[in-house]
Amino acid sequence: MDKTDSGLFSAFVGIAGGLELASTLRRIVQEAVELTDSTYGALGVLGPDGDVTEFIHVGMDREVAENLGEPPQGKGILGVIIEDPVALRLEDLTAHQASVGFPPGHPPMHSFLGVPVRVGGAVFGNLYLTEKRDDAFFTEEDERLVEALAAAAAVAIENARLYESSRRREEWQQAVADIATTVLSSVDEEEVIPLLAHHARAISGADACVVALPDSRGQLIAEVVEEYDAHKIFRSPDPRWAMNRSRQRTLRSPAFDGLAQEWIGREIPANSLLHEAMNQKQTLRQTGALLNIDQPRTFGCVVVIPMMNDDQAIAVFALIWDIDVMNPNPDALESVESFASQAAVTLVLAESQREHERLAIYEDRDRIARDLHDLVIQRLFATGMSLQGALRLGELNEGVEDRISRAVDELDETIREIRQTIFALHEPSTGPATGIRGRVLREISQSSALLGFNPSVRFVGPVESFVSDRIGEHLLAALREALSNAMKHAQAQRIDVMVEVDPATVVLMVSDDGVGVSPSGPSRRSGVANLSARAQELGGSCSVERVSENGGTRLVWRVPIG
Repeated sequence: MDKTDSGLFSAFVGIAGGLELASTLRRIVQEAVELTDSTYGALGVLGPDGDVTEFIHVGMDREVAENLGEPPQGKGILGVIIEDPVALRLEDLTAHQASVGFPPGHPPMHSFLGVPVRVGGAVFGNLYLTEKRDDAFFTEEDERLVEALAAAAAVAIENARLYESSRRREEWQQAVADIATTVLSSVDEEEVIPLLAHHARAISGADACVVALPDSRGQLIAEVVEEYDAHKIFRSPDPRWAMNRSRQRTLRSPAFDGLAQEWIGREIPANSLLHEAMNQKQTLRQTGALLNIDQPRTFGCVVVIPMMNDDQAIAVFALIWDIDVMNPNPDALESVESFASQAAVTLVLAESQREHERLAIYEDRDRIARDLHDLVIQRLFATGMSLQGALRLGELNEGVEDRISRAVDELDETIREIRQTIFALHEPSTGPATGIRGRVLREISQSSALLGFNPSVRFVGPVESFVSDRIGEHLLAALREALSNAMKHAQAQRIDVMVEVDPATVVLMVSDDGVGVSPSGPSRRSGVANLSARAQELGGSCSVERVSENGGTRLVWRVPIG
């Protein structure tokens, strides 16, 4: 075996050394460069429409390649072989009539050899070799060797594609199983959605994935953004979801910088591709896609896939590729579409299960509320009446009478608190609270986790009838500010909240047993000023006073009903 045949045999062994498509394609280019003693080599993969979908190159420094911008799109000399897929050998490619020159910063190239690579009878792509070393030209022998290498490469590519297809199918099946296991175990949606994004990006080979869901107004909100770094899953990072990916690459476009930080929780513009796919209920694709929330970002390709259930789009995936990928693998996209369909069904079933559980909880709450109202309150009320009856007998000494009076007052307060608890039990635990009572109780419930105890609440008068939406918004903001002040400054162990309504005014009173910080002190001035400003906007007033010399603060926020 002569040196040439030995090199060809070594190249055959090299390209057959793996089953992952991305690494196989790169090895084909590397072996072609070594076999022909070239300086540069590349493989332009063609899509169904004949466009270059991927451009794998070797020999050029990464920094130089990055500064050149977008990869070649099959124009000039490269396009000659695309239009007429036969071998082309040139001593000086710049002298060819089809030459369109090089972009600034591109290294000089003269000698050229191009050979098509056919897989299954169709042109898969073209091998390009330039700048044979020692200022030599490519020979007929070089052409013969590269054509032989291309034939062997076709077999390696077909095997790698079969392997990729099989692996993708396994990934898709595993992804569906993971989603089903996760959502049916009653895991919160905030953990499920990042898992969907991860699997969609991994199966498709995309560089980023955005999952958007419609809110109650029908507006699309970006819930999750997962980027190429397997641990960079925004909203719910979890290393166990990391999957090895064969298409190792460095993102070249600055369009990915700060993408997640800008998009998470934001409303998607109505004229975006995501809304269009949601409304049309079909997969949409755009090359050179422009996505915009705060700043325009241009990507190589964006594919938006709606998650459908009973002809209803319940969410969308936006799969995003860097500028060097204009045409993603169609087989991969088909797998993601299948995954999206299965995941949508699973999510709907899981939501149905959670709704059933919520109904069971509400029924239990209603039973508890009835028992509290019909049994506990009535017994407490009867006990209070008995104690008051004992007072009217007039045969008790003064100390005993005082103790009984205090006990009756405590029973009255307990009855009021139980009634507030009954009202809270009738409020949904999720979703927006309805009415001013429910919203006040929701604010206090949320603050209790930070306070370490539950503030007491008391409503006096027909608050639901007299507190308008405008007054209610200001009242809730004042309540938040008052609770925040008590948390930060008062070191309170008890907080009492009262909302009182009469035909003329609405009063919010918040009292605490804390250290009694002076309302004129620097730590309180800003908060009190905000509260006063809100009251004055409605024609009212706000005052803060010390309860006693031993401490405690009382805030009274009062506005007229207008």
